[in-house]
Amino acid sequence: MGRAYCRTHGRSASPPPRQRRAGRSTDVGAPPPAGDRELLDAYSEAVIAVVERVGPAVASVSVAARREGDLPAGAGSGVLFTPDGYLLTNAHVVRGAKRVGVSLTDGSTLEASVVGADEPTDLAVIAVDGSRLPYAELGSSAKLRVGQLVVAIGNPLGFSSTVSAGVVSALGRTMRATSGRLMEGIIQSDVALNPGNSGGPLVDSRGRVVGINTAMILGAQGLSFSIPIDNRQVGARPAHDHRPRAPRLPRHRRPEPPARTQHGAAARARAGCGRPR
Repeated sequence: MGRAYCRTHGRSASPPPRQRRAGRSTDVGAPPPAGDRELLDAYSEAVIAVVERVGPAVASVSVAARREGDLPAGAGSGVLFTPDGYLLTNAHVVRGAKRVGVSLTDGSTLEASVVGADEPTDLAVIAVDGSRLPYAELGSSAKLRVGQLVVAIGNPLGFSSTVSAGVVSALGRTMRATSGRLMEGIIQSDVALNPGNSGGPLVDSRGRVVGINTAMILGAQGLSFSIPIDNRQVGARPAHDHRPRAPRLPRHRRPEPPARTQHGAAARARAGCGRPR
């Protein structure tokens, strides 16, 4: 494409200035070099692939009423990890809940029950009635490295299916939960989190859940914290078993799992969690 110059007082204006960067000159406003475009495209493709794979499994969790009068109603996020309706979220999201509602990405709203909660790790499992629901694969937070790409999906401030991407800033942080208990091994990242992201998944570039988002520091930027998914690691199982992992709940909160679907029942039996009868 030819260069267009504007005429001023009968003379042609000077051509656009050139910038020198890294030993080469480029036109101001020119598109990035091919190598830079490929890097940007690879980053975008990685995030898009994660969103398409995990996004349908992310739900909005709402608490209409709580048993304790001084605790207000609230909302957060959750992620389905079995096809028959089991979700991971934060314990503080459903603490003292009388009624819990779950809104899925297809627009349906379902009533949920709290299967179990573990305050020391701020993790909880809730359940809805359903089958063949989209679900996310649970990965391993032990394999995370500082600088690794991570993606957060949730419902901040009521804006459903919001995506933010960043990198792992640090590993092994220690912080206090809302209950006052000390939590260790926390993942720090610079993904953007806001109220309502709590309970949503932190996902690696392969679409595996490596953490559950739990907190950010109000007034700060780029300081977000997630609970490592290995805090609820299940026991050993055959290498060929690729069914979704489920968190291990405290022993006194493990109701007998109902045999609803072979796939989901097997996952719950290994994790020791089931829907209350």
